[in-house]
Amino acid sequence: MALFGSSKRNVFQPTPYGSSRRRGIPRWLVLLLTGIVLGGGGVLFLQKSYGPTRLTVEQSQQLQHDLNTANLDKQRLQAQLDSLTQNLNTAKSAEQASQGKLSQSQSDLERLKAELQLFIQAMPPDPRGTNPGIRAADFRQKDGELDYKILLMQDKESSPTFDGEMELRVAGYYPNGNTATIATDPVDVSVGYYNHLNGTATLPKAFTPRQVTVRILEKGSKRLVATRTLRVGR
Repeated sequence: MALFGSSKRNVFQPTPYGSSRRRGIPRWLVLLLTGIVLGGGGVLFLQKSYGPTRLTVEQSQQLQHDLNTANLDKQRLQAQLDSLTQNLNTAKSAEQASQGKLSQSQSDLERLKAELQLFIQAMPPDPRGTNPGIRAADFRQKDGELDYKILLMQDKESSPTFDGEMELRVAGYYPNGNTATIATDPVDVSVGYYNHLNGTATLPKAFTPRQVTVRILEKGSKRLVATRTLRVGR
């Protein structure tokens, strides 16, 4: 009865090792997850410690506002710079034009001086031969005044400057036929080589001038240096 001597059943073994056990999480997976956690934490730590500071919403808005203001200021300053540059270029152009006109004026002045020298040298001398002499004069009556133009000239261009006084004695008549001679107040004169005197003298009401005597006096002593009588033009 050996074949049937035991009724104990053989239990199914799920593993070839003769016993069963529960398997845990693999070690490599634990190491991987731990590395991910540590790496992420390290990145966050570096960003927080050494990375750029994150701005709040208010700070971001203020930064955007400051940026817009800076751009507007830049545009305003650029516009001012453009305007100043344009003004500078305009001023340079005006200066160049003025320099050209000045050069032309200087050239014309030198030409006129040369022509005037020829004209003065061609003027007849004072009949009395005085120095300075009264080379020429022109008198015109206008609106109760006597306009005069008188050329005084010395003999030599190297002559010392003459300082003196000039007075006019105006002879004429009134509507009733009475005649009179009016003496004007003396005026200071200074003559180098020549001097062209222009001016006006006030005449009495209704007085008609006929001739004028020009008197050149030495300053201080009132000594008569030159005199000449000429008719009043019409």
